[in-house]
Amino acid sequence: MEPVTHLLTGACIGRAGWNRRTAHATLAATLAAEAPDLDVLWGWRGPVEELAHHRGITHTLIAAPVMAAVVTGALWLWHRLRAARRRQSAAVQPVRWAWVWLTAFVADLSHLALDWANNYGVRPFFPFNRHWYAGSLIFIVEPALWLMLGLALLIPAMLGIADREIGARREHFRGRALAIAALCGVVLLGCWRWAEQADARNRLIAADVTPTPSLRVALEPYPWNPFRWHAILETDTTWQTAEIDTRTGAVDSDPRTNALFKPPMTPAIEAARQTRLGKVYLDWSQWPVVRDLGPVQIAGVPVSGAGGAQLPAGQRWTTVEFSDLRFAYSYKEMRMAGSTEGRLSEQLADSPLSGWVYVVEGNQPAAMILDGREQR
Repeated sequence: MEPVTHLLTGACIGRAGWNRRTAHATLAATLAAEAPDLDVLWGWRGPVEELAHHRGITHTLIAAPVMAAVVTGALWLWHRLRAARRRQSAAVQPVRWAWVWLTAFVADLSHLALDWANNYGVRPFFPFNRHWYAGSLIFIVEPALWLMLGLALLIPAMLGIADREIGARREHFRGRALAIAALCGVVLLGCWRWAEQADARNRLIAADVTPTPSLRVALEPYPWNPFRWHAILETDTTWQTAEIDTRTGAVDSDPRTNALFKPPMTPAIEAARQTRLGKVYLDWSQWPVVRDLGPVQIAGVPVSGAGGAQLPAGQRWTTVEFSDLRFAYSYKEMRMAGSTEGRLSEQLADSPLSGWVYVVEGNQPAAMILDGREQR
């Protein structure tokens, strides 16, 4: 999930009762809930290295207690500096560091659970098991979560302001019930989405949209609307997508626009797969599509879609594209009744987290671009 959801979840975890056990519990939970995303610092080494390490070791069960210890250590240092500056205890409430660590540990686990719930997934058992696990229940940006978690934190703050204005006695631990209710709401939303996903899968199977039997099927969520699902199907020769509305029972998939034949292997694709980008991408992607887009004659100008990569003049180039079907969404309104609007190949070209390897003379990689950034 994006950072806002993680931070709000951590704050609600701290407010759900841990803050009654020890000082700094809410701060520890908030920081620990976002701490695994420190792996974005790998982005300084380029987009390919960022993808290689994103949701890597910091998003694992083996790292969770370590991440909690790092957050606890940082808070201990901050607490000591603050107390020394004031020449007294930094908090009226006593600090129980074991409880601070336990709060941070639970918040770190919430990060893994939320990331598992979207279609990007996590590898919680890495490095012992490199398999990606993804629930694909909740979109990576879900406003419903912001609403529930945000209100659970905002309402007690507003009530506290009102109490101070009328001179009422201040409550130190206001908002516990709302925080617990919000966290339960997150779980219930996941359960509701799980039920709708199962319903969508059954409707997709009953619709029999592919001309030959499907080898595997995936159901991807949309934001806000729990009834709408993006389906991916793989057969021996094609990939195909479908749009499903579990509320109306509609299943929309036109083979003329929603299907893509599996491309043949070419020397350029073989060369691109052996590059750092190719290896990282295929290790990460659950639904990879690797296409040889053909030769491109370069005259010393940036390649279209290459993020500004400069290639030498007078050479014949082949562009190999890496994309993932999980992100080839149709964000337009539901297309029904055989509409031919939008093609899968075009959606793949515009999908996020796509990469390109530029190969000279068919087998020599020359440039790597991922998500619009060049890997140098």
